[in-house]
Amino acid sequence: MTAARPFRQKIDEGILDRAAALFARRGFEQTSVQAIADAVGLSKAGLLHHFPSKDALREAVRAQVRTLGQQALDQVAAMPLGTGRDRLAVEVLVDVALAHPGLVALLLAPATQPGSEVCDPELGAAPAMAAFGVDPETADPERLVRVVGALAALAVLTLGAHQAGQTTAWRSHVIDTSFDALGHRRPGAAPSDPDQVEA
Repeated sequence: MTAARPFRQKIDEGILDRAAALFARRGFEQTSVQAIADAVGLSKAGLLHHFPSKDALREAVRAQVRTLGQQALDQVAAMPLGTGRDRLAVEVLVDVALAHPGLVALLLAPATQPGSEVCDPELGAAPAMAAFGVDPETADPERLVRVVGALAALAVLTLGAHQAGQTTAWRSHVIDTSFDALGHRRPGAAPSDPDQVEA
C-alpha cells in the first residue's frame, strides 16, 4: 500500500499543475472541470474522485504553491545572505519552475495579463523573495528590482524551456541569466562592454 501513495501524490501534482496552467490561460471562472479532466486525460468523474470540486482544485493549487515556496525557502534559509545564497536560491527556484510549469504560469499571470481575472491575489512571491532575504516593504530599491528581475527572467525562461522541449539543455543558461540579473559577477563571465550603460 505504501507504493500507491507516492503514485497518487504524483498524479495529484500533475493534475494541479495542469489545472494551474488552465487557470493561468483562461481564468478560474472560465475553466470548466471538464476542460481540466480533458487536459489530464481523465473523465470528469475520475477528476472529481481526486478533487471533489473546482473550488477544491483551486485551494489545492494555492496550497501547492505555498508548499513549494516554503520548501524552496527551507533549502536556503540556513545560509547567510550573500552571493552563495543567491546562487542556491536561483538553482532551487529554477528546478521548482522546471518541474511545475503550470504553477509558474499562474504565478506569472499578474505580469503577463495585467488587469485580467486570471490574477489570484492569494498567490504571491513572498517565499521566493524571502529566499533572497528580501522584504518588499523594506528592501533597498535596487536590490528589490534586481530580485524581481531575476524572478521574472527565471519564470519566463523556464516556461520557454518547456515550450521548446529544452528543459535540461536550458537549465544552466536559465540559472546563469537569472543570477546575472542579481548583479553578481560569475567566474569566467565575459566583462561587460564599456560602451554599454550600467544597469
